[in-house]
Amino acid sequence: MLHHMNLNTKPFEMIRSGRKTIELRLNDEKRQAVRVGDEIEFTDNSDGRKLTVKVKNIHKFPDFEKLYKKLPLEKCGYSKEELPQARAEDMEVYYSREKQKQYGVLGIETELL
Repeated sequence: MLHHMNLNTKPFEMIRSGRKTIELRLNDEKRQAVRVGDEIEFTDNSDGRKLTVKVKNIHKFPDFEKLYKKLPLEKCGYSKEELPQARAEDMEVYYSREKQKQYGVLGIETELL
């Protein structure tokens, strides 16, 4: 199955270059349909470029705090300089604590096609 997700340019480029192999998302209804072996087509919000990846693994957690403690954050797109400042609370800009509690969160591990 092919899924579609939008990204800003920085994470799009990091996936394209192979530096980001885990995409962080809310485990909402749309993401619950994603399975290992599926493909995801990412679209760069700024210029519409497309990139297709295959889902290798799906890591499920109740919230980003638990995810940040368990997953290697450098695979989630953080540079070595950013790792010491990486905070699960920063994901609340995108996904509220209420939404995290309602749905849980995912680390979608991918590989380029």
